[in-house]
Amino acid sequence: MTVEEPNNASRSKEERIAEAIDMAKVTIDDEQEQKSNIIVFRLGEEEYGLRIDQIKEVVITPRITKIPLTPSYVRGVANIRGNILAIIDLEDKFSLNNTINETSGYTLVVESHEFNMAILVKDVPNTLSVADTDIDYTPAVVTEMHGEQDYINGIIKIEDRLIILIDIFKIITKDDLKTVIGSKI
Repeated sequence: MTVEEPNNASRSKEERIAEAIDMAKVTIDDEQEQKSNIIVFRLGEEEYGLRIDQIKEVVITPRITKIPLTPSYVRGVANIRGNILAIIDLEDKFSLNNTINETSGYTLVVESHEFNMAILVKDVPNTLSVADTDIDYTPAVVTEMHGEQDYINGIIKIEDRLIILIDIFKIITKDDLKTVIGSKI
């Protein structure tokens, strides 16, 4: 009867130690790799992302009350868990093909230490854990096209996807909302 030696037995002790060290390095590198959690949603035909720390919750879009004489990207206001929030349509703000239906979509409740607002999205957003190495922070082509508009934090590259990482508080500011709604936020 012939007994086959396991692969490890045929290699020298030094080779096995070297392999173990290499595997440990990979594990340490993986653990040390900085990751960001991103909420990904579709606007028009493209995917956009917000850092998860900017999102308070996702809700089914509530009834929206229109506010007269506001920019078209402000769909109105809504009562979400007792808070009156401005409802923002980023497809309209970005001049994209507007495909969001207020009666069948979802709303991202966005919060900062200064104010809250809500963003319309058509589909349930998903969460993605992204290595910082997969984010091209402020690529030159974006800077050249948008100049001083620094609301694009970077482009996330994962497999065949490109996700535009935005900072919602640089797109819509507290002063913008005060001007639009004309009240304290």
